[in-house]
Amino acid sequence: MAGNDLGSLLGGLLGGGQQGGASGGGGGNILGALLGALMSKGGGAGGSNPLSGLLEGLTKAGLADQAQSWVGTGENKEVSGTQVREALPDDTLRQVAEEAGVSPEQAANEIAQVLPQAVDKLTPEGQVPSGSLEDLIRQQQL
Repeated sequence: MAGNDLGSLLGGLLGGGQQGGASGGGGGNILGALLGALMSKGGGAGGSNPLSGLLEGLTKAGLADQAQSWVGTGENKEVSGTQVREALPDDTLRQVAEEAGVSPEQAANEIAQVLPQAVDKLTPEGQVPSGSLEDLIRQQQL
């Protein structure tokens, strides 16, 4: 439901998944599933912006440099599927993988591929904007 809507919006934001994720729908679907899962668990400031909660979780998992590079205006640092697996709660990754129809390892690898670009595009001013995630995505597509 919410994950599918987010997936469509994120797919558009990412240019229809240029990197052609293994799940036909591109990276937007896997990120939509991830952010939808985080929203359902109450992650993120105010509950409507799971991006804040995701970045907080990555920072706590030792990926502060990477997360800050995506939010900031400089070059985006890469992250590996292994780092994503270690940073996300197991139940969240399983839920995302199930929704996307892939293994948890594949889900983590796909997230690692598209997350830096998505966060970069959602934070054009070098900081996480307030407002709902859907509003942020729509603003970036204008």
